[in-house]
Amino acid sequence: MFLIFDTETTGLPRNYNAPITDISNWPRVVQLAWQLHDEYGQLIEHKDFLIRPKGFNIPIEAEGIHGISTELASIGGDELEDVLALFKKALQKTKFIVGHNLKFDINVVGCEFSRIGEETPLIHPILDTCTEKTAELCRLPGGPYGKFKLPTLFQLHDFLFNEPFSEAHNATADVEATTRCFLELIRKGDYSLEQLSQGSGFIEEYRKINPSPIQSIELKHLNLKLESTKLREAKKVVLGDKKVAKNEIPNELKDSPFAHLHNHSKFTILQSTSEVQKLVEKAAALNMPAVALTDTGNMMAAFHFEKAANKYNLLINEEREQAKKDGVPFEKNEILPIIGCEFNVCADLNDKSQKDNGYQVVFLAKNKAGYQNLIKLASLAYTKGMYYVPRIDKKLIEEYKSDIIVLSGNLYGEIPNLILNVGENQAEEALIWWKNTFKEDFYIELSRHNLEIENRVNTTLVELAHKHEVKIVATNNTFYLSQHDAQAHDVLLCVKDNELVETPKGRGRGFRYGLENDQYYFKSSDEMKALFSDLPEAIITISEILSKCKHYPLAREVLLPAFDIPAEFISQEDANDSGKRGENNYLKHLTLKGAEKRYGEISEELLERIEFELATIEKTNYPGYFLIVQDFCQAAREMGVSVGPGRGSAAGSVVAYCTGITNIDPIKYDLLFERFLNPDRVSMPDIDIDFDDEGRGRVIDYVIQKYGANQVAQIITFGTMAAKSAIRDAARVMNLPLPEADRLSKLVPDLSLKNILSWEEVAVIDHLKNQEAIINAKELRRVAQGSNLAAQVLQKAMEIEGSLRNTGIHACGIIITPDDLTNFVPVALAKDSDMVCTQYDNSVAEDAGLLKMDFLGLKTLTLIKDAVKLVKATQGIDLDPDLFPIEDEKTYSLFQKGETIGIFQYESTGMQKHLKELKPTVFADLIAMNALYRPGPMEYIPSYCKRKHGEETISYDLEECEEYLKETYGITVYQEQVMLLSQKIADFSKGEADTLRKAMGKKDRKVLNKMKPLFIERAGAKGLKIEALEKIWKDWEAFAAYAFNKSHSTCYAWIAYQTAYLKANYPAEYMSSVLSNNMSDIKQVTFFMEECRRMGLEVLGPDINESTYTFSVNKTGAIRFGLGAIKGLGSSAIEAIIEVRETGLFQSIFDMTKRINLRVCTKKSFESLAYAGALDSFKNVHRAQYFYVDGNNRSFLDNAMKYGLNFKENQSSSQESLFGVGSEVSMPEPNLPQCNEWPNIFQLNKEKEVIGIFISGHPLDDFKPEIDAFCNGTLAMLSDLQSYKGRDIMLPAIVTLSEHRFTKNGDGFGVLTIEDYQDSFRLNLFKENYLRFKHFMVAGTFILIKGRIEVPRYRTQLEFTPHSIELLQDLREKNTKQLQLKISTRLVNEDLIKRLNQLFTDHQGSCPIQFTVFDTIEGIEINLPSKSVRVNPSNELFKELAKLDVKQKLN
Repeated sequence: MFLIFDTETTGLPRNYNAPITDISNWPRVVQLAWQLHDEYGQLIEHKDFLIRPKGFNIPIEAEGIHGISTELASIGGDELEDVLALFKKALQKTKFIVGHNLKFDINVVGCEFSRIGEETPLIHPILDTCTEKTAELCRLPGGPYGKFKLPTLFQLHDFLFNEPFSEAHNATADVEATTRCFLELIRKGDYSLEQLSQGSGFIEEYRKINPSPIQSIELKHLNLKLESTKLREAKKVVLGDKKVAKNEIPNELKDSPFAHLHNHSKFTILQSTSEVQKLVEKAAALNMPAVALTDTGNMMAAFHFEKAANKYNLLINEEREQAKKDGVPFEKNEILPIIGCEFNVCADLNDKSQKDNGYQVVFLAKNKAGYQNLIKLASLAYTKGMYYVPRIDKKLIEEYKSDIIVLSGNLYGEIPNLILNVGENQAEEALIWWKNTFKEDFYIELSRHNLEIENRVNTTLVELAHKHEVKIVATNNTFYLSQHDAQAHDVLLCVKDNELVETPKGRGRGFRYGLENDQYYFKSSDEMKALFSDLPEAIITISEILSKCKHYPLAREVLLPAFDIPAEFISQEDANDSGKRGENNYLKHLTLKGAEKRYGEISEELLERIEFELATIEKTNYPGYFLIVQDFCQAAREMGVSVGPGRGSAAGSVVAYCTGITNIDPIKYDLLFERFLNPDRVSMPDIDIDFDDEGRGRVIDYVIQKYGANQVAQIITFGTMAAKSAIRDAARVMNLPLPEADRLSKLVPDLSLKNILSWEEVAVIDHLKNQEAIINAKELRRVAQGSNLAAQVLQKAMEIEGSLRNTGIHACGIIITPDDLTNFVPVALAKDSDMVCTQYDNSVAEDAGLLKMDFLGLKTLTLIKDAVKLVKATQGIDLDPDLFPIEDEKTYSLFQKGETIGIFQYESTGMQKHLKELKPTVFADLIAMNALYRPGPMEYIPSYCKRKHGEETISYDLEECEEYLKETYGITVYQEQVMLLSQKIADFSKGEADTLRKAMGKKDRKVLNKMKPLFIERAGAKGLKIEALEKIWKDWEAFAAYAFNKSHSTCYAWIAYQTAYLKANYPAEYMSSVLSNNMSDIKQVTFFMEECRRMGLEVLGPDINESTYTFSVNKTGAIRFGLGAIKGLGSSAIEAIIEVRETGLFQSIFDMTKRINLRVCTKKSFESLAYAGALDSFKNVHRAQYFYVDGNNRSFLDNAMKYGLNFKENQSSSQESLFGVGSEVSMPEPNLPQCNEWPNIFQLNKEKEVIGIFISGHPLDDFKPEIDAFCNGTLAMLSDLQSYKGRDIMLPAIVTLSEHRFTKNGDGFGVLTIEDYQDSFRLNLFKENYLRFKHFMVAGTFILIKGRIEVPRYRTQLEFTPHSIELLQDLREKNTKQLQLKISTRLVNEDLIKRLNQLFTDHQGSCPIQFTVFDTIEGIEINLPSKSVRVNPSNELFKELAKLDVKQKLN
């Protein structure tokens, strides 16, 4: 007998693995149906029962699935005990229980037996129709691990009978369908006789009784959803619905204020399009008295939100004052910003054994104390509760509940969700907890988004609220500001979930998440009042909530952590008035002590400068800042971490120089302290410190250890959607073809999409200026004005542009607080770090009172440190970069020649060009060039160079200018020059001079208009010409916006000088360090290796006996490749090799396998070493031999490693032997196999496979003569098309990868990856070009591409258009007209002529020869064409000619 059964329940369990005795875990059964069949499928009985709910309600969500309402089950249901008794009797008759995905049904029915105190009778053998077997039958793709998906009952039924069944999620209908499927599977032989406990012949007998597919028994199924709806409608008629005219606002609500209390901003990442500023503006525009911000799970926007509201309120106050003065009425009001958060409240934030995203509940801060509690909760949600999402739990809430208002939340809130999915009783229990916890500060939230399910939940919520005397409040849970933003918001959700907009919304397979309609916008007060006209108290309650909330500013002065100063400097008065006397005293002590060390004797002028700076620091009240920075800089140096000489304006401080914060003398270079700290305006100092990038982490660890991990954090950053990514994302989810999406995104110039599409065309053109950018912008505007899909994509891209896409960590910013971080700022988890990060970003850190320090990792400092170590190792010389002579001739010669590849900040081709023109001779030239080489001032470089060399007259508008402009040949280069001249010419104070500098830099017309008359008046009073003063001011205004910070230029010019000094004086060591510090970027390694070749430095491949982990310099002065660059080797193997090598070099592969740990240095390690050429130093063995496979299918490497293992085993057994050393037996080494060497191209490819580049040569080397003679292009040109526009070029390359693909229309196209000596490039071949050239698309093919860099017809962008492709092998034969041989007269003798004749005889061919004989001393060169000799210009001939020192060239 077979008993087939199915259930419908109140929902799903929390834990599917819980025992059936856990009655709180398993849902209740509300319908139980079964059929009993004999072994041949004949129906014995069928039953179907609704079960009357006792002590529980059927959740609305469950009703939505199966249609059984609490009312229907209560009226038409049977008692649970009666149904289970009948089911138990049926079970006694059966041998098997059958179902589809039966485990769930067995557990829920078993739990019901537990509830009535009985053991479960469901102990029969199980036959399930949802198995791997039926998955194989249906073959539905998308299962786990590449398997087929398990079929649903609907899918299985459709597969077996080619027809669906309609009444899914009705237990009796499901039982009928399951029975039919099960019996048909028996008939098809899909169950074995063992499974069915039958003997042979059963299936044949079964098929006789059931010769055709199993048919339905045609049971009539009640439409449960329809019956429940009828009952609900009848109840409405009985109770009498309250009818309210649509959009009619009751009189009692007309004067009631309304404010939105549940709003998301774009900081609810990828789920909201509302901008914080615009949220405040929208509330103001709708004349609302307040607005709340409740982003999900975080408080990242809280400061921005309060700042925006505060800014608006200040404006309103100004307008009100003006209206009062003008005697006109003024009706606008300030806005109360209510800071909140929609927290994810889970059962236990420490439980991360299963996913529990919790319920979404809205928390609002009543005041600053409530805000502090929100900070704590938001921080702990990340630091303690993060599991998929940041979470808190009720235990945490009880700890931080004071001064907080709680709204029950949307449908994902705990109470609504329990009503929907679990039951009203559980919802009521939850409500009681929230009410008891928050008393009168807990409110039931009602939203009306025109959803039936929401209306039904609201009915229950109102009933519960009235029952427990909890007030209700109306909200709208906004995700966007205007109704028309709904589509853009939907696009954003699709971007988040990587779904197509056209995919239908819903749950389960084939559906996507999306809001149900367009009602989640920021509605007006009247719209909300009309929505809740039948529940006026929901609107009236808002006034009560607003009255509980206060506006509190979040901006505050920066709070510094207390710095421990020695006892003798402590002032007792500081304890009474929070003064800084002690810190000022200690800073003065350190400064004067440092000044003695730096300057020797302290002059009156120096003392005056020091006292001025110390007085300014005291006035700003930030001596502690200097002490903190000085402390970790000193600690860094003591730890051996390189500290930069300074950066930014801090280098203008003598105090910073004397205390060791900076390393550049501001007196010597005329650097200004007031450029750093303005004495007339109190502002926070900002000192950025460079550390070597390897040591930066150790300095941060020091700071954490000193101040405590709970007081040090990184700073969060927000990644926003730029125009191009917005287009690509919108195009992807809106299903715009990829080529069109790519085209549109490439059209975007350096301007936001919003501006491109919304500005007037004249404004766009004026902003862009560049002709190509203007053409592209016009094309974007043209496309956007259409109505096709591309236009829609641009429109939606414009609307989602600027949305937050992700969070990251500030590259260098560190926050230090005086106490626990969460007393000042909410924190989150930092990616890939043990540190936390602030939820407030860098733009508001200082305003929020947070001390921010920039700890920058500068690779150049590591590079200098490594080079110094190499010089010590190779030459035994101790170098101190701070003591490099500033007038080194070799160093300036390097700059003058423009040989600055690898030199910090001076290595670009443009800089090299200008350095060759400038020919710097003093350090001031380097400072000036660093300042001038940037957009704007760059146009002054030619004039600067000419003035230096006397080719242009140096003139000054006033004699007074010469003192400060002399070093820059009369050209204003630095901001400091403007400041000094304003002080000298117009007697500006130091503070006024800095204010002028800032105003000019920012083009602050308001400030400039105030300062110009002062400048003219004061300078004119000194008898200076007004015309000259007007010209000076005009020039300053034009140039000061571009003028650079001399302090910063000086610091970075000094670092550049240090690198240049090392390159000029210790080239091998320096370039080795450069290569080591770029080892992870193989393209850079290739680039710098080329520079080494230019410098005449030999770069050797890796060597097992010479290489270290990084690049190094060997005894002959050559640079040796590092083992760390070899893929597949691993750091452990490298460490083992270097450690063993210290006891002696490896003599052979056998010596190596005997000595090395073969568990660490595996076969893969040996293979990588062999491929890379690191084993080439072992004599009489070439690379191919290591991989030669013998008759036992073992490679030579295998045999060598086995030899090493056997040797160690014998050695070990010898040591353990009774006879000790005497028993050691020498082992013969395996024989070297004899085989041919690898072809050059194969060997080079293997090198590249493990290192990323060719080392011992390049595949194109075989074609070097014809490449040099006939090719005029490189792949680098294709990455800089603008510079080579209109050029016809011939490119030699090797094909490294090829792909044959198809467009959406089915047209073939090809993608070629090609490489030359320096670069690689992906070349696309479409249409005719693909058909013409696809036979060249074979990896390893050497090709010559002829083409032109142009804008093709019908296109708007510059491209490389290939016109022809041919084999590189054919180039020499096709193009060579003559072989030119250049011979020096000093080489010409009878022996050379004889040897040349022999060569020409051995290499006869058809190519004529021209001899060019030259004498370098006399400067004579004679061309002698040969009429009789013709040769084959082969590589073999060229090799032999090279041995004779005869240069050759193909013509």
